[in-house]
Amino acid sequence: MPQPESPLPLSVAIVCKNNEQTIGRTLDSVKGLAAEIVAVDSGSTDSTIPMLEEAGARIVRSEWLGHIKTKQKALELCTQPWALSIDSDESVEPELAASIRKALTENDPGVVACRVNRKVWYLGRFLNHAWQPEWRTRLVRRELTPGKVRWGGVDPHDKLMVDPGAGRVLDLEGALRHDTIADFASFLEAQVRLSRVSASSLREAGRGSSAWKLMTSPPGAFLKQMVLKSAWRDGWRGWCAAGSAAAATLMKQIILLDLQGRRSEGREGDGRGEPPRFPTDGGARPDSEPGDTVPGPGKGGSGSPARSA
Repeated sequence: MPQPESPLPLSVAIVCKNNEQTIGRTLDSVKGLAAEIVAVDSGSTDSTIPMLEEAGARIVRSEWLGHIKTKQKALELCTQPWALSIDSDESVEPELAASIRKALTENDPGVVACRVNRKVWYLGRFLNHAWQPEWRTRLVRRELTPGKVRWGGVDPHDKLMVDPGAGRVLDLEGALRHDTIADFASFLEAQVRLSRVSASSLREAGRGSSAWKLMTSPPGAFLKQMVLKSAWRDGWRGWCAAGSAAAATLMKQIILLDLQGRRSEGREGDGRGEPPRFPTDGGARPDSEPGDTVPGPGKGGSGSPARSA
């Protein structure tokens, strides 16, 4: 009878808040694979904490610092030579687990990080075309953090970045399963929250919208999925995915144009002399493209169909 393989010199970094619906699969998928699980929790009140405790995770309680800063904090808390950053609605498929084990066992000194392909899972199957491929850097040598490897981007579009020249980045076989869609009605509701965070971040970075972008960006997002990604091959699921990408882009452009217009007229408040209040914890769902966003803690799941690093 084959003996179970020993855990790898690997830390798994997770950020979470009220993710009881999805985090069980996340934890099960790395059981026996990693020597350490580090979870940064931003105030869970459901069964997330007991589930983490049962899995033997090291739990660090922290206020929500935003997608980038919270994930960076989790990464820097890792103690093993390698660190795998995943969201609380993502899970490592067996083929990917085997690829991770192979890469860490070989431990090529020239390899400093690895990318994984995240795939959305919806109603019993993967979306093999919509938002595909979605390559994300998630496995890194911890010793390079935070000097040459760090979380960056613009909230909520986080990405794990490796400095040019730091070393080779390897693409791993297998999928990182993303359970980000319970149903498209709730998915679209979450897009409103995420679009507000995205528009606010873009506005703070000095970026704006226009009538032209409002007219062209949503159909562009739809056509990207349907034509370039062949989302139609995913059946009705693919049509819904493409439509939600267009809807999320439309919402982001509307909100950004509104913020821009308010500022130009000196009406940046919400009508009561106060600044608009955007959610600080994101609402862990993807934006127009799962690959373009980074899921953050949120009830019922964390994360967007990244597109996060």
